[in-house]
Amino acid sequence: MQTRGVAIEEIPGDIAGEWLTPEKFCSYDPVLLYLHGGGYVSCSPQTHRPITTALARLLGWRVFSLAYRLAPEHPFPAALDDAVNCYHWLVAAGFKAEHIAVAGDSAGGGLAMAMMVRLRDERSPLPACAACLSPWVDLTDESQPTNTDSCAMFVAEDGPAFAKVYLNGAAAKSSLASPLYADLTRLPPLLVQVSSTEMLFDDSQRLHDKAVACGVESKLHIYPNVPHVWQMFAGVMPEADQALREIADFITAKIGSIQSAAKLESTS
Repeated sequence: MQTRGVAIEEIPGDIAGEWLTPEKFCSYDPVLLYLHGGGYVSCSPQTHRPITTALARLLGWRVFSLAYRLAPEHPFPAALDDAVNCYHWLVAAGFKAEHIAVAGDSAGGGLAMAMMVRLRDERSPLPACAACLSPWVDLTDESQPTNTDSCAMFVAEDGPAFAKVYLNGAAAKSSLASPLYADLTRLPPLLVQVSSTEMLFDDSQRLHDKAVACGVESKLHIYPNVPHVWQMFAGVMPEADQALREIADFITAKIGSIQSAAKLESTS
């Protein structure tokens, strides 16, 4: 299958998902691992192709979009296990950790953070950087969202309902379920994008603040008055195109700086 210069290959098996390959790429190029949103209970790589195909074109690299297992059939930590296993699979396939970028939206953004926390704790090499699009990083009911009246997608009851299904009795404050409560030290650079009017605004702001407090390089970009995961409207909404370009530029710069440093070290 091909769409607008990007070939799509569905991958079955234990590491399920799809490869999105732009027309011009080199086998040694870096790779982006994408983790879709959907509250841990819905959506798929197919639903998020507007984002993943756009990023494949902008980066000129392959993107692997993971079909992690969903609740309620597969509650926490199934999605996290799948993300970690997928990352190790990419490394085993020959991609250097420093040439892997990670991105995810909503629950996928929280999953990206939890994955990196677990990788760090198991002392695995970490990816070069991560882009979190309106990440859901606090599954507790302790926070009070400020945008309950302006969010175009969710009402206040949605978060606790999704969290209950995903957690299935696990502690919501676990650092791997709610990475906002994790120690974030030594994690790679972050780009956090969020809308000023969505319910996950607070999660994004608090994640950025926590990362900075832990010594992590983090950039928070607040886009005014757009819907949750507006990046899905690539080619239709100018703010979506701007956000996706920002993600691609961020990833390219971070991996490029690592590659340049490695070349400099090898010649010194």
